[in-house]
Amino acid sequence: MTPQEIARLSLDGLHRLLADGHAVDADALAGTQYRGVSLGVPKWVERLSWTKFRKSFRRAGETVEGFNTRLVQNGLDAPDEPMTRRGARFDFGPYEVCSTAGYAMPRRKGEVVWAHRGLLLDYGKRPNPPHLRALRDPLVAVHAGETDLLLGWSYLDLGVVRLSTPSFFTLERPEPLA
Repeated sequence: MTPQEIARLSLDGLHRLLADGHAVDADALAGTQYRGVSLGVPKWVERLSWTKFRKSFRRAGETVEGFNTRLVQNGLDAPDEPMTRRGARFDFGPYEVCSTAGYAMPRRKGEVVWAHRGLLLDYGKRPNPPHLRALRDPLVAVHAGETDLLLGWSYLDLGVVRLSTPSFFTLERPEPLA
């Protein structure tokens, strides 16, 4: 599948693709950055937030961690341009890359939303504002053995309850981390 084909999938199709996704090796992500494209959210939410963004991954001792960068919303076909705030690149939302072992995830129609094959980006393991600490992003490879196209999904872990969101995203075009 291509990113364009994934973007045309329904929410059910995105859930199926996530459930059928392939394992991702955290070490393969270290030292790369990916262009992210939001999928599945209502258009009014997109207008209030963003459609494209960047996720960067780096090694930090024994773990792989990362952060998000806001990009200028100049259209998907335009070159990516990092947003700035007070003259500095607008990075936010640090996360730790974890195994999915031990993480409970929301259920959908009585079924597990996705198979525990990928990785999980845990925003609660890094300093974040309260609205981001509960965010979890399961992440799978779309094609077996490759990390050039990844599919992610966001849910909220509130401790006793986990809430599904319609927010999916693709990560594509790995580039060396600058």
